[in-house]
Amino acid sequence: MSILVVRHGQTEWSLSGQHTGSTDVPLTAAGEVQARGLAPVFADRSISAVFVSPRQRARRTAELAGLSDVTIDDDLVEWDYGGYEGRTTAEISAELGREWSVWHDGVVPGQTPGETVHAVSARARAVLDRAQAAEGEGDVVLVAHGHFLRILLATWLGLSPTAGALFALEAGTWGELGREHGRPVLVRWSVPPLG
Repeated sequence: MSILVVRHGQTEWSLSGQHTGSTDVPLTAAGEVQARGLAPVFADRSISAVFVSPRQRARRTAELAGLSDVTIDDDLVEWDYGGYEGRTTAEISAELGREWSVWHDGVVPGQTPGETVHAVSARARAVLDRAQAAEGEGDVVLVAHGHFLRILLATWLGLSPTAGALFALEAGTWGELGREHGRPVLVRWSVPPLG
């Protein structure tokens, strides 16, 4: 069986490149189309469990993709960007006077304290443990956010969580984590919706 990961559809902030951790922004019309286009991915699969981030963009994506009997999982929320919430990489880099990377430079406190990449990885490990326990006879679906899912993939593969920087994941796409000879592998990644 597999763990299927879904990044929520497009939002105004994902379109503009703003870091969207705790801010609960809705899908755009294009994001809703993307989410509906994901439905065929799950139509012919046996699904044992669906875990969804509590943010409306993830919940709406799951709903439009036809996923039911979902469990809201607070560990699936996006990276807490602290003082960089709502800001773009270009804005932060200009302010610092150098190229900034969330993967290597981290975040600063703001309205929330922010999280380290290792704290996000610890949440991802907890999600993976629950997903593996729920597999049974079917696949498990995780509907969440870009940076979180990239860290989850790195964690699944036994890599440093900063290796998530290497796995771009577009809004409204999905991926599959599986096993080969008992070892965790990446089966497919950032696959666009069919619709």
